[in-house]
Amino acid sequence: MTNTIMELEARSAPQKIAEQLAANAGLTKELGEKLRNFKPKFVMIVGRGSSDHAGVFAKYLFEIEVGIPTFAAAPSVASVYGKSLQLEGGLVIVISQSGRSPDILAQARMAKNAGAFCVALVNDETAPIKDIVDVVLPLRAGEEKAVAATKSYLATLSAIVQLTAEWTQSESLAAAVDSMPKALQTAVDAEPQLTAESLKGVKNLVVLGRGLGYAVTKELALKMKEVCSIHAESFSSAEFLHGPVTLVEKKLTIVDACINDESLESHVEQVNNVTERGADVVHLNQTSNDIHPRIAPLALLQRFYIDVAAVAVARGIDPDQPEGLKKVTQTL
Repeated sequence: MTNTIMELEARSAPQKIAEQLAANAGLTKELGEKLRNFKPKFVMIVGRGSSDHAGVFAKYLFEIEVGIPTFAAAPSVASVYGKSLQLEGGLVIVISQSGRSPDILAQARMAKNAGAFCVALVNDETAPIKDIVDVVLPLRAGEEKAVAATKSYLATLSAIVQLTAEWTQSESLAAAVDSMPKALQTAVDAEPQLTAESLKGVKNLVVLGRGLGYAVTKELALKMKEVCSIHAESFSSAEFLHGPVTLVEKKLTIVDACINDESLESHVEQVNNVTERGADVVHLNQTSNDIHPRIAPLALLQRFYIDVAAVAVARGIDPDQPEGLKKVTQTL
């Protein structure tokens, strides 16, 4: 263990999420019923940074399990350009740890005034976003002291899974929700996958995933940049073959985020392709095959957060206070 705040907070996620799921059970059941009755035509996700990345996970999960088109908002449309969108009949989900950034609040106000049903996933239940939206779904991650989000990000994904389970009334997803804390604890107890040795001398890399695996590569790449000072970019393994694959000829390092779901066969084929071209590949897996595929990305992230803190320390970087960053960033 590194004894960094980042690692300690990451290790607390399974317990925090167990408490969150229990506390939010009634609220998500009621919200699921409202959404079934409302029948939204689309879902728009509002967020920045890690919250925006959580929205990519929500997009895949909603489109796969609910069948509703889901897309990311451009917050500056309201805050900088002062424009309103036609959002009648739509569901807008605002994801924010602090619930205070001016551009996020402006987009939420615009969405509410434009006729959307608005839900906020927020860690600070006293935040002003509560006075704008229709429903607040608390993340209940507790105070997060490290600059890099870990437990709050996992709590965001778990809230999205729990909401989807109630919305769809899927028995399979409900079972996945019940198994989530144990699956995350298994990942905490697993052997490291990302090591300082595997990234020795690496300054640039690409993170590849497919489907829900691709959704969490956004967060993997962000953490590489935030806490390890490694320039990292996220790609769908399918998209990477449409041009960027030429970078492999330069002996590029690739981090493979492999999830055992419907995308596995095609993703493995694409990773094998870049391996044959000479890429140095670091494999991240879901830590256990006995896990529901919709929560497998959370387990992969759980292990990664612990490992990346150790990599940062080995590279002489304090992951709790990355240079040039602060915990709450407010943008217009």
